[in-house]
Amino acid sequence: MPRFPRRAGREVLDGHPRLPEWLVKEPVRLADLHGMKRDLRDSGLHTVCEEARCPNRGHCFNQGTATFLLMGDVCTRACGFCSIASGRPQVLNPAEPTEIAERVARMGLRYAVLTSVNRDDLPDGGAAHFAATVAAIRSRNPGVGVEVLVPDFLGDLDAVSRVVASGPVVFNHNTETVPTLYPEVRPAGRFDRSLRVLSHAKRLGTSLYGPTFQTKSGLMLGLGEGESELLEVFKALADVGVDILTLGQYLRPTRHQLPVKRYVPPEEFENLGRKAKDFGFRTVYAGPLVRSSFNAHEVAEIDGIKLE
Repeated sequence: MPRFPRRAGREVLDGHPRLPEWLVKEPVRLADLHGMKRDLRDSGLHTVCEEARCPNRGHCFNQGTATFLLMGDVCTRACGFCSIASGRPQVLNPAEPTEIAERVARMGLRYAVLTSVNRDDLPDGGAAHFAATVAAIRSRNPGVGVEVLVPDFLGDLDAVSRVVASGPVVFNHNTETVPTLYPEVRPAGRFDRSLRVLSHAKRLGTSLYGPTFQTKSGLMLGLGEGESELLEVFKALADVGVDILTLGQYLRPTRHQLPVKRYVPPEEFENLGRKAKDFGFRTVYAGPLVRSSFNAHEVAEIDGIKLE
């Protein structure tokens, strides 16, 4: 496997320019992460933090938090931005919901985030597995808030209903980018389908739980989108009732994913965040290193969700 040079904490891929100063992160002592990573691997659990090479994984592990990746580490789709393996997924582990609930207890989490690979091979896209995991966490860890970051379930609204009915405090589904870039960034996705998923979740969740139930979506910037396209997406998400919006910089995980077209400076993120807020979102979290699940508990608390 080829090795790529690293200089002063800045990664160089295929001759790509060094990361700008605002993306250089504080160094992390690998020894500080060893215990957390060892425990997760020994239990057979996966985190999206490592599988997707999230740039914040050091920060989150040091804070004793992680976003759990359900249903294995092989995805049925091959999105242009994602480094998770694509292929034939393994059979579901029926014990995984209980195992994750126990892990949440051992980690002492107050807020747990659940996501998954796409499982288009399953009749319900894995919705029942999501619901079982939320229920197991809530039963084993009273007072812990649970956020779900789900795929689009191929537009199956019954699957969406099943996840919402399990009781997450935040239902997250990322649109990822603007519709014109879907063919290369998210080829198996459909922007209108994602809007239907978010709209249905908002209506059902509000009817079941009232205003404490929140929906959330996020986009990556730097893939070639234009500002006018972003503003159209902001409006579309606000129109279906999305409460929380996250905006972050796309960073190429490996040379096999799409290249970065542009590094968006912090001041531009701030400007876009202000414009997004004008569409009526309760919370907009915008910055180069913002990720959908990064400091998710803080975003939720800012937005008024009570965590015991």
